[in-house]
This record gives sequence, structure tokens and C-alpha cells, in this order.
Amino acid sequence: MKNKVFECAQCGHCCHGVATVSLTRKEQVAVANYLGIGEEELFERYLKRNGKRVEMQVVDGHCIFYGEDGLCKIHPVKPFHCRRWPLHPSMLHDENAWHAIKSDCPGFSDDATWEDVKRLIRERGFGD
Repeated sequence: MKNKVFECAQCGHCCHGVATVSLTRKEQVAVANYLGIGEEELFERYLKRNGKRVEMQVVDGHCIFYGEDGLCKIHPVKPFHCRRWPLHPSMLHDENAWHAIKSDCPGFSDDATWEDVKRLIRERGFGD
């Protein structure tokens, strides 16, 4: 049964776009271990530097870890920003952000309200 506010529809839409998320050093190690490769190979094949940030590469308009089956290839160890999405803290203070994200994500219940999603973000510890 669908959560009253949000349940991931595993549509993969959040994996598409021209930007991706950053990874902490700990997340980089976890992904390398999960893939069974060294950190140097992980960086050469999958990551990039963007200023001081280390990010996953974008390939053909989606995250490099987006699988042909529409699922995340590193799901068990995906970075915090991926695990949190679309429950982004920007929605706590900006109702327009809520409406924009909700219109783009099929995981939100049709009857979910801004107050509902703010409560869910705080309950899950994703607030600012």
C-alpha cells in the first residue's frame, strides 16, 4: 500500500539530467568496495571533480550508475543525496520548491500536502 505522502515509484526520473550528486569520501570507499574495484579505478571510470566536490559522472543524460533496467546499479550503497531525494530540505522553506518537485516525481500521493511533506522530511531526518 502506498504511503500517504511518498513512496518511491522507482521510475528513475531522478537519475536523469545534466547534474548529479556529490559523494563523501566514505561514500566513495563504499561504492568502490561494492563494485569490487579500487578507489583509483572508481574515480577513472565513474567519478569526476567539480571544484572541491567529487561527483558521479553523467552519461547520455543520466547518472552513470543508472542501469538499463531503470534501476540503480549501486542501490545498496548509493550516496545520501540519492537516498534522500526527492525529500529535499529546500521544500521546508519554499512551497514553490515543493510544487516543482512534486510535479516531477510520481512517488508523491496526489493528496499529499506541503505540510505532509515537511513533516515527512523532518521525521526522516532530512531537514536542514
